[in-house]
Amino acid sequence: MADVGVQIAGVGMHPFGRFDKDVTTIGVEAVRAALAEAGHPPIDAAFCGTAYGGVASGHKVLGALGLTGPPIVDVEAGCASGGAALELAAVALAAGRFESVLVFGIEKMPKGVIRSSFFDPWQEQAGLTPAPAYFALRARRLMIDTGITKEDLAAVVVKNRRHGVENPDAMFRKKVSIAEVLESRLVCDPLHLFMLCSPNEGAAAVVLRAGEGGVRLRSAVLRSHLPGSVLSEATPMAGDDEGVTPPSALAAAEAYERAGIAPADLDVVECQDTDAARELLSWQELGLCEPGEQPKILAGGHFALGGRLPVNPSGGLLSKGEPLGASALGQVVEVVRQLRGECGARQVEGARVGLSHTIGRGANACVVILSR
Repeated sequence: MADVGVQIAGVGMHPFGRFDKDVTTIGVEAVRAALAEAGHPPIDAAFCGTAYGGVASGHKVLGALGLTGPPIVDVEAGCASGGAALELAAVALAAGRFESVLVFGIEKMPKGVIRSSFFDPWQEQAGLTPAPAYFALRARRLMIDTGITKEDLAAVVVKNRRHGVENPDAMFRKKVSIAEVLESRLVCDPLHLFMLCSPNEGAAAVVLRAGEGGVRLRSAVLRSHLPGSVLSEATPMAGDDEGVTPPSALAAAEAYERAGIAPADLDVVECQDTDAARELLSWQELGLCEPGEQPKILAGGHFALGGRLPVNPSGGLLSKGEPLGASALGQVVEVVRQLRGECGARQVEGARVGLSHTIGRGANACVVILSR
């Protein structure tokens, strides 16, 4: 599979935010930047991650660049769309099918809360919307299970917004305090407005090349849900059985095994923080901490810049916002730049191994491990 012999030849980003541009133009800018960084290699295939882009989104971007001809595949896996596209590309390269592959994610999200056709109308009315009602139910369950408080949720926002100040690709670049987070509008208890990411627009692109050297793609793993508790995200709707491993933990375990590393080997992590509670849940699902350790880690600054394992030095989705198809690849771009030492004031010193993690409906979880 995609664990050896694949290198990152180039990366590119269009900032995340709101812009007076169509989604194709946004995608073109990210792809052009990645191709330029890679030295404009011949592209044998392209995989485009998008959830809202519409029919032939990838073809439109490459058509605008005059690069059609090779196979172009659009991939949808919710927030993990870009990660799913990356896995497909990496497997094709590792199998010897292609020499150079372009992977990109694009999105121009509708304004307002994230809606999904995954749930039937009656399920949505019962509270199983992707956001914010479901997020609030999941957050409340995490608080009950682990003792996490609203102040802990606010501390995640404070950390990520502080990191985002130094990221020119982020939508929100202003520090906030715990008090300001808790004073922001209550959207769906226990989640306040600042605890939720903002659906927005953006694009990210990666050029993969067969071979060694530079930043290596050590593993890219996509896993789906198992039947289990709806609130543990083991499945979108399948009863209340406990003890089922959620897709993020499944993907992480396989990614670590393929890369030949353990969580203790990581230097930097970009993980899903669609809401503040989702980041804290991600920590334990990725094996970064035990359930209930999150408050101590937050208080000690262990997962902040300057700590032992910086998590979301990009500012995360709480700073960047989330254009679904571009989300996972935006994380990959950040990790690549961290491993190259290109992140300036938000640089994780000496970073050599990094992980990115995305989870989306329904549920699809992707974990990517890179090293230099």
